[in-house]
Amino acid sequence: MSAQHVDVVLATTNAHKLEEFRRMLPERGVLRLGALDEAIEVEEDADTFAGNARKKALTVARLTGRVALADDSGLVIEALGGRPGIHSARYADTPEGRIARVLTELTGVEDRRAAFVCALCLAWPDGRMIETEGRVEGIMTYEQAGIGGFGYDPIFHSPELGCTLAEATPDAKDAVSHRGRALAALLERLA
Repeated sequence: MSAQHVDVVLATTNAHKLEEFRRMLPERGVLRLGALDEAIEVEEDADTFAGNARKKALTVARLTGRVALADDSGLVIEALGGRPGIHSARYADTPEGRIARVLTELTGVEDRRAAFVCALCLAWPDGRMIETEGRVEGIMTYEQAGIGGFGYDPIFHSPELGCTLAEATPDAKDAVSHRGRALAALLERLA
């Protein structure tokens, strides 16, 4: 599917994600991003990131009559059997609680390999879709470092950057992040 540009509503109420997507999209790019006028709650009950992204994008596109972009993303830690995975945003009641829970569960664990995974779905009101995925490999730290980013960024060390995602500049993070890679793949499919 090619297009001069596509006006898109981002199917999220997460201000951090909206800010990230706006920062990563070129001003005169294929996608022109807008925010939802009002929150649309979509139950994320699929068993994969892709399934949740697809459900959100299709629901928002149908309800708004606009092209919708949705992501579902999270942290996958090998030693924890893939947890927190699709439950990353709900692993505890607060961001601090989620970080504390992961660090507690990793106590005594030497193999701290992990990945951030992002599934994107761009959906039209008529049901057409484009789906992509991005992934960034890393290592879970033993303690928090950095004040940037959000979510698990302070405890996710990127070997590519040589620091946690929370220590990286926004542009450096975007260049290697799971969301940045998924978005780059989507833009390539649209171009």
